[in-house]
Amino acid sequence: MTVPFSVSRRTLLAGIAATLPLALIACSPKAAEPLPFEGNDISGTHLGKDLSMTDHSGALRTLADFKGKVLLVFFGYTQCPDVCPTAMAQAAQALELLGEQAAKVQVIMISVDPARDTPDILSAYMQAFDPSFIGLTGTPEQLDKTARSFKAFYAKEPGPTPEQYAMNHSAAFYLMDQDGEARALLGPSLTPEDMAHDIKLLL
Repeated sequence: MTVPFSVSRRTLLAGIAATLPLALIACSPKAAEPLPFEGNDISGTHLGKDLSMTDHSGALRTLADFKGKVLLVFFGYTQCPDVCPTAMAQAAQALELLGEQAAKVQVIMISVDPARDTPDILSAYMQAFDPSFIGLTGTPEQLDKTARSFKAFYAKEPGPTPEQYAMNHSAAFYLMDQDGEARALLGPSLTPEDMAHDIKLLL
């Protein structure tokens, strides 16, 4: 979370702004205007900066690998009975609505169940929704650090046997711009049309 400016810092910044060329000052209000997201605007939170997980090929992936693309990041797992497949299907529909612009978007699901979601299993699951989707998994330590960075929730829910457990987890997409900045939180109540709308604002 960002820390509010102190009065003295505000005064200092105001003095610096007064020395800038008029053309630059004229541009700054426009750049600062909030975008009309259908989701919840989380600009300025810098969530997700510590993303560091493994893809299906075993390569370590960070935000830097996706620079230049708008990201839809979701925390889920392949044995999720309903929330995750619904979310992935909605993301696939949103990309269809984008047409050729979909090439500038990357959908990522970060597994909250790395014990069962091997790279191969996760890759097959993601490609069942869209060949371009990427699944990321890793060690419990990698997952913990990445989830904390997003402030994403996940917790193991015991089942009838040690192997038959479920995972409680956050159910929203994090929409990130082409510079890797978190911009909006897209909850499960949004339609694919809503999602496509918010993605287009960042393209």
